Amino acid sequence: MFLTASDLQAIWLTLQVATLTTAILALVGTPIAWWLARTRSWLKTPVSALVALPIVLPPSVLGFYLLVAMGPHGPVGQWTAAWGMEPLVFTFPGLVVASVFYSLPFMVQPVHNAMEAMGTRPLEVAASLRASPLDTFFNVVLPLCKPGLITGAIMSFAHTVGEFGVVLMVGGNIPGVTRVVSVQIFDHVEAMEYGDAHRLAAVMLGFAFVVLMALNLYNQRTSRRAQAIQ
Repeated sequence: MFLTASDLQAIWLTLQVATLTTAILALVGTPIAWWLARTRSWLKTPVSALVALPIVLPPSVLGFYLLVAMGPHGPVGQWTAAWGMEPLVFTFPGLVVASVFYSLPFMVQPVHNAMEAMGTRPLEVAASLRASPLDTFFNVVLPLCKPGLITGAIMSFAHTVGEFGVVLMVGGNIPGVTRVVSVQIFDHVEAMEYGDAHRLAAVMLGFAFVVLMALNLYNQRTSRRAQAIQ
């Protein structure tokens, strides 16, 4: 068999985490990107740095602090205990929360760049037509920023699929609960099951290549359309 049952289980779990994480990031990251693109507050610089922090911060460091925060004695752990819930560490929801933090810049930055490139002219036209801010955002801003939104969604999904350090720190290695593909490959290597590791790694390599090819083709097509309009 090309992939083992545990490999398929890890792939399915990874797809679930990545899909849910991308959906949450679209809802959370888009307003953050809009605020960063429009605000003149002194908070813009520190907030931008905070959002981009997972790009340069070692995953084990981010995972450690999330582990502490969501553990039984952390602020999030105490909050969940007050509501009668179990701590988020070593659970599927905890895995999703950690993935949202880790992949946040991959959603915010492309959307932020698209919103800044849009300029103020479309907003001025919408205001002259007496469109409400909410109407302007959903019917003007989001359609014009569609390439950035799609790029952010693709990059967030792919980045979540490939993460290892954060998910291992926060989720551990529980089959069917938190054992994602990257952890499954690590298990194969640790057990000296190099054949299984090669096959699963090849699947991940093919996935990454297809994602990047699709993203490049989409960006090229978008660029050609923009040049044709001009």
